[in-house]
Amino acid sequence: MAVDKDAMGDEPAAMLLERSRAITLQGRDTKGRAVVRIVGNYFPARALGGRAAAALRAYLADRVLPAIGGRDFVVVYMHSRAHRADNFPGVGAVRAAYESLPAPAKHSLRALYFVHPALQSRLFFATLGRFLFSSGLYDKLRYMSRLEYLWPHMDRAQLQVPDCVRDHDRELERRPLMDYGIEATDSRCIYDAASMDTSASLHSLRCVS
Repeated sequence: MAVDKDAMGDEPAAMLLERSRAITLQGRDTKGRAVVRIVGNYFPARALGGRAAAALRAYLADRVLPAIGGRDFVVVYMHSRAHRADNFPGVGAVRAAYESLPAPAKHSLRALYFVHPALQSRLFFATLGRFLFSSGLYDKLRYMSRLEYLWPHMDRAQLQVPDCVRDHDRELERRPLMDYGIEATDSRCIYDAASMDTSASLHSLRCVS
């Protein structure tokens, strides 16, 4: 018998996010704060389709925040090998998810570590980040171009780093021009930030294959 998807509510999306392990709690950082690890390469944006934004908000509210409780926490977002078409929900979805957090949770978020940002993401946030995100989030953003810069802030024994992230880190060490967008890993842009899903698209920020 066919099942009415609307009648099923958000549970299928929650199950999909749960299985992907894109968003997990990972112990504590060096200051004892809870760590929320987000692996961009794991996020099932294509499978979620138009439900990505709602699914992200619901998952944070129903699964992540209750597990954190009232503790201070940080987010480690590993962007390594994430692609807009496959596993990024869009800037609008990320913004909506953050803005949907209750005020105490926003206050408890102490830092957002952005691991392996591409040149496009840096340009995007430098030019448009303050307009799209409140200063409460923008000022907490910390770029980590290599894993070695993340470790002073994290407990290595508690933060699991996927192989795709470690492999990308080693590739950056061998090919440092990738950091500046001069050399790409393939013909696709690693982080086509300007054309994510926002009307504030700038041609100059789009990747050149």
